[in-house]
Order: sequence, then C-alpha cells, then structure tokens
Amino acid sequence: MALILNIETSTKNCSVGLSKNGVCIALKEANNGDYSHAEKLHVFIEELLKEQQLKITDLDAIAVGKGPGSYTGLRIGVSAAKGLAYAAAIPLIAVDTLTALATTHQITKGLIVPMIDARRLEVYSAIFTANYELTRAIEAEIIDEHSFQDLLENQPTYFLGDGAEKCKTLITHSNAHFIADKFPSANEMAKLAEEQFQNQVFEDTAYFEPFYLKDFVVTPQKKKL
Repeated sequence: MALILNIETSTKNCSVGLSKNGVCIALKEANNGDYSHAEKLHVFIEELLKEQQLKITDLDAIAVGKGPGSYTGLRIGVSAAKGLAYAAAIPLIAVDTLTALATTHQITKGLIVPMIDARRLEVYSAIFTANYELTRAIEAEIIDEHSFQDLLENQPTYFLGDGAEKCKTLITHSNAHFIADKFPSANEMAKLAEEQFQNQVFEDTAYFEPFYLKDFVVTPQKKKL
C-alpha cells in the first residue's frame, strides 16, 4: 500500500494527483488548449502537497507518464519527477501513457484504441480489449480511410484521446465510436502506479528517459519577407 504522487504531462492536459493504495485522493489539472506545463506543473505539485499537509519525503514513490506524447511536455514532466524522486530518495515509476488513456473509458464489448495527436494525420496509438489487455503494441501511424478496417469489421471499436478527433472524417465505419474529451490523467495513473509499486517495477532515476517513440523534429521558422 503506497502513497504516490502521479504526474502526467504528455498531452495538453497538465495533471498532478496524489494516490493512496491505488485510489486518487486529490487531483489538480488544467487543459486549456495549450502547453502551459512549465508554468503550472510545479505550482500544482506544491499546492497539492500543501493542501494534503505532506512533504515530498512523506511519499513512497513518484510516478510519471512516460509517453508517447508531446516531446516538450514529456521533458517537463519527467524532469520534475526525476528531480523529486532523487531529492526524496524514493522510487521512480513510469506509467505508459496510452494505457492510462485507455482506462478513462469503460466498455463491456469491443476494443479501445487510445490515440495521441502526433501532428498532421499521424497519431500514436495502441489497441486494448475491454479488460485493458494490450493486443497491439504502440505505433506511430498515419491515418487514412483504410485504418483499422480489419478491427471494425468484427466488433465495435472505441477511439479516444486528442488524436481521435481528427480521425472522424476518415474512419467512418458504423462500428467506429469516437469518445470526446478524454486525455491521459493522473487520476487513471493511480491504479497503474500502485500495481507497479507492489511489483517493484521501478526506473533508474538517473538514467530514465521518456518514451518518445520517434525522434523530435524541429520545424524551421519561415523567413520573414
């Protein structure tokens, strides 16, 4: 049974939660449409601990969403988590972002496809059963009208996350269901982090790096005329 600080910054949702025994007992998050993690993350952490009358050293572990997702968002979240874990001499736990996203939605039949926007028509995605068992590994893929056709022919498939919104006009099968306003959150990280804590699945704090899935590409600025 553990007291864990959960940090999730892989998308536009800047999310910090405190979990006890796998249940989120306090949560602070902001999703205002832009990446404001650099301004909000440490404020959220300080406020959360103060409101719960806790110090970092009272925690049993720090958990962070490891990606895939925004390069900058992941750097900010992982850097904060590593610094806190190192300073308090407590374990660092890395939670898969797409797994956390999948668990924001419950179904009894079919498949869940969490999607994180990777710019243009590309998404990071994975495929889960109704019991959140991974049936296809994480991929970066470009979406077109043929995407996921083999799945959609056989069962209802639920697409969620900020990458799913832009796929609506391309994936039009009657078995395709799009779930709005779902983002990776520290709230869903709670159970996953607790399971990893109990199984002692910890990262090397000094050397851990986010799971970017693909290299960061810098877009050159347009020259002013």
